[in-house]
Amino acid sequence: MARILGKGERQTSIADLAVLKRDGLVALWDAMIGISPPRNVSVKLLRQVLAHRVQVDTFGGPSADVERVLRAARRGKSVTSEPTHGAAAVPQPSVGVLIREWEGHPYRVEIREGEYWFQGRKWRSLSAIAREITGAHWSGPRFFGLAGSKTT
Repeated sequence: MARILGKGERQTSIADLAVLKRDGLVALWDAMIGISPPRNVSVKLLRQVLAHRVQVDTFGGPSADVERVLRAARRGKSVTSEPTHGAAAVPQPSVGVLIREWEGHPYRVEIREGEYWFQGRKWRSLSAIAREITGAHWSGPRFFGLAGSKTT
């Protein structure tokens, strides 16, 4: 549920959440989500849920493709019919926005019909973008939270 800002009102930022006490976080939860939070929820969880809501309000929610993948995962179904050769298929949204915080800075990648755009230019892969951000080799899908960690 999107909230319409009144005249002179500014959107809450994630930095604002860090300074609010429990009463302020509960009041903000009521205002942003429309219902009271569970009674015994921790301050840490209040901040995390509200931070997610601020990001969704600012950048938009998951794309239709990501929603489809999540619905299928909740039902325990595969989202692809292609063979995975023993590895879990990594969902690759065809369009949308990926946001990743690294060392206190948020980074935003736009996916446009299979093209990756970061800092105003087109990149060949998510891994190249992850390497640019971190200075180290990363799996792009893993860095951006599209792939789960591999356990043995």
